[in-house]
Amino acid sequence: MAGLLCCLVLPSAVGGDFKGRVVRVVDGDTIEVQGFSRRTQRVRIQGIDAPEANQAFGARAKQRLADLVEDKVVTVEADKRDRHGRTLGKVMVGGEDVGLALVREGYAWWYRDYSRDLGLVDRVLYPLAEFQARWGDSGLWADPDPLAPWEFRRR
Repeated sequence: MAGLLCCLVLPSAVGGDFKGRVVRVVDGDTIEVQGFSRRTQRVRIQGIDAPEANQAFGARAKQRLADLVEDKVVTVEADKRDRHGRTLGKVMVGGEDVGLALVREGYAWWYRDYSRDLGLVDRVLYPLAEFQARWGDSGLWADPDPLAPWEFRRR
């Protein structure tokens, strides 16, 4: 029974939801989740792109993500891996979409290039949240000329 529960909680291959405790916040859009089987997976939050660590607002984005998820049990709705081998998924804590919260509060961009990976409702909510954050000068939008992380990485 315990073995079956472990398999359901943290599958070895991406292809379903799992729960686990966040044991590390890597940066503003990546966490490490440890399942009840003690296995850890690196999870990239789907649909967003947060500032890089050495970019303006990078440390604040990481801290905000930590405030939301560190040492908490999260549900990851995962169905694929990114090009770096990380699990790619929607992260939920206490019924709240963590990626959407980061965009709404101005700690991440809605990642337009990968919008097709989001569900239909999220394809509406994420850009709306970014629009509201921009107009409210929330978080990184308080900067007069914020630089998107994908542009920062090209430099």
